[in-house]
Amino acid sequence: MAIVAIADWLIVPDIGLLPLLALGPAFASVACDLQRTGMVGIVAVALCLPLSTQGPSGQYRLHVALTAIAGVTLASLVASAARTRHERRLADVRSVAEAAQRVLLRPVPRRVGPGLGVAVSYTSAVAEARIGGDLYEVVTHPRGVRVIVGDVQGKGLEAVETAAIVLGAFREAAYDERDLLGVVTRLENALARRLTGEQFVTAVLAEVRDEDEIAIVNCGHPAPLIIRADGGAEFAEPPEETPPLGLAWLKPDEPTVLVERFAEGDQILLYTDGIVEARDHGGAFYPLTDRVHLLTGPDPQTSLDTLRADLLKHVGRPLGDDAAMLLLRRSSAPLHPDPSPSAETP
Repeated sequence: MAIVAIADWLIVPDIGLLPLLALGPAFASVACDLQRTGMVGIVAVALCLPLSTQGPSGQYRLHVALTAIAGVTLASLVASAARTRHERRLADVRSVAEAAQRVLLRPVPRRVGPGLGVAVSYTSAVAEARIGGDLYEVVTHPRGVRVIVGDVQGKGLEAVETAAIVLGAFREAAYDERDLLGVVTRLENALARRLTGEQFVTAVLAEVRDEDEIAIVNCGHPAPLIIRADGGAEFAEPPEETPPLGLAWLKPDEPTVLVERFAEGDQILLYTDGIVEARDHGGAFYPLTDRVHLLTGPDPQTSLDTLRADLLKHVGRPLGDDAAMLLLRRSSAPLHPDPSPSAETP
């Protein structure tokens, strides 16, 4: 508005720059509240009155400028009020999402069991959202540590509801059941009461055992990546394909339990397809196996955060799908349980 006023004062008045003073309240509606937007409109009128007296057509210029300023100010007040309501509603949604996240995706301990470090990462593809259809959980039970990482088919609130059912059933079954197959059966029963048609949930369940072993049941999910202490990496591919949870009727046989060596210094990365299907601007997939060196830092959570940052750098834009990762690291010395949650930033 100052630029318009100075230009109108220095240039021939008949050019008619005064209506441009309406740009002030228009811009104010983008960033200011209702009161400040109204004040900017008043300032625009105050600048218009003395400037309109210049030149032979001062009265005509005044009417045109005041009409433009009044109309734009009124529209700006309406836009500012609508924007303020939207921001307040968005703040409420964020508050609800954060509360839902604490219930659905609870912070996991940084260390569980004898010498086992844990790190998690979750990135939602939905704008302004904290949670989505991906899920993870870690449960300590008398016979070891059990974890799950899964991906619900679909998006939105329905996917979040299904994820809540899976996590609720897993938290109970992981502590009660004697083996992973019993946990899978409990999850299938819980989903059978919820899912319809061809809906499903892909998931990987794992159980860390005391005798340097890890048992894995893969239900139609991307294979976990095992990083050995010597730096080598291999995918824990299941010997037989198993349908996702909710589609067990496609293959009546029990899922196959894969047992892998999981010794001192080894790590296992469980993740969802949002990681391996992430593409850069040229369409190249994220090279996960080429980035295993990023997970060799002294702290599991810091290492996983570094991998997440590299993933986002590779994509160069918001992810097209939710991306969850859970890293387990077997350390050389026994670790006492640590109740402090991981420093996860969804």
